[in-house]
Amino acid sequence: MTQKLPARPWMTSAEAKAVFAALEAIGGAGCARFVGGCVRDALLGRDSPDVDVDIATTLAPDQTLQALQAAGIKAVPTGIDHGTVTAVASGRSFEITTLRRDVETDGRHAVVAYTQDWAEDAARRDFRLNALYADLDGTLHDPTGAGIADARAGRIIFVGDPATRIREDYLRILRFFRFTAAYGRGAPDAQALAACAALKDGLSTLSGERVSKELLKLLAAPDPREVARLMAATGILGLILPQAGALTPFEHLVAIESEMLFTCDALLRLAALLPGDGDMAREAARRLRLSNAQRDRIVAAVSGPDRGAAVRIVSWMSPREMRRAIWRLGADVFRDRVKLAWAASTRDVTAPQWRMLLVYPDTWTPPPFPISGDEILASGVPHGPLVGIVRSEIESWWLDLDFTDDKLAAIERLKAVAQGLAY
Repeated sequence: MTQKLPARPWMTSAEAKAVFAALEAIGGAGCARFVGGCVRDALLGRDSPDVDVDIATTLAPDQTLQALQAAGIKAVPTGIDHGTVTAVASGRSFEITTLRRDVETDGRHAVVAYTQDWAEDAARRDFRLNALYADLDGTLHDPTGAGIADARAGRIIFVGDPATRIREDYLRILRFFRFTAAYGRGAPDAQALAACAALKDGLSTLSGERVSKELLKLLAAPDPREVARLMAATGILGLILPQAGALTPFEHLVAIESEMLFTCDALLRLAALLPGDGDMAREAARRLRLSNAQRDRIVAAVSGPDRGAAVRIVSWMSPREMRRAIWRLGADVFRDRVKLAWAASTRDVTAPQWRMLLVYPDTWTPPPFPISGDEILASGVPHGPLVGIVRSEIESWWLDLDFTDDKLAAIERLKAVAQGLAY
């Protein structure tokens, strides 16, 4: 029986219709279909109006370019060597890829040949629920014969033999766990899990960028705790993240985010998998090829810098202690440290004291430091390390007075410190 997707905004948009019309003007009716994640998520009612839309076509890449250009649609050869052209219609992007079959694979990259056989294209995809296609009117096509049922049942099952699919691209091991976390229900497919465990050493051949991208997507799932346990039990987590410590803080953080309705924070969840050691966090960031901003965030979250003094985060901090911590850490790092300390504690995840700490930075803005560098120099302190020493002394005094706004008192303190250093 023919099955159809319900009408979705991204399917019925004028932009989608224009792209399909352009392709069909050369390839004829049925030469293009929506494919992959947009179809799967629409089937499950989990798509959004701004979902990434992928299209598969029987047209060769040069024909796709010709068709789009003839229709006045911007065409960008984003992956032309692999058959992919991006169409941009009225600001909306559609990634269009020619049907393919694998000719040669090495576990990281594939040499492909173009085909007009939809079943061949489906056969090279990873999981049956991802090998789904839909016409512009929503008519579904399920070449494996099981993708629709898998999606609805929450089964993550490889297309064909799991070991064969994994050897084509070892990243599919992590994709298996990611899709299990995001879509799986019930026990994971035993054959797939066994193949992932047996072939896990292949992950060491992948670039850090590919691993980190997939890992962060996995950690962004609403509840990846059971999957993390499976990855640890099979040795896969230790292989891709040797710095990982106990799972308990990570599991508590996920529970806190769920109970408190916080946004899932994949990068902070990654930090929760690491012990409180800045050097290990840096090594994990290097191994995963994280961006500088990502590296700096997880290092600051698990250790420092603390602007000259260790900052201890506990649930019973007084407002004054919170102000000092926010000054030394910055509001964002303070919030990260609070969440990680909360996750590392043994108290109930709904304990209100921790939430009070999290909202405090919204109620207090650190005042400007009362003494400028020019004022320190004007007091007679020479250029060089002494400027920093004087500033640190005044900062300690200022914090002890809980951020006093008495400018005259600060000037007098500066004079005293400067005179003291002169002797």
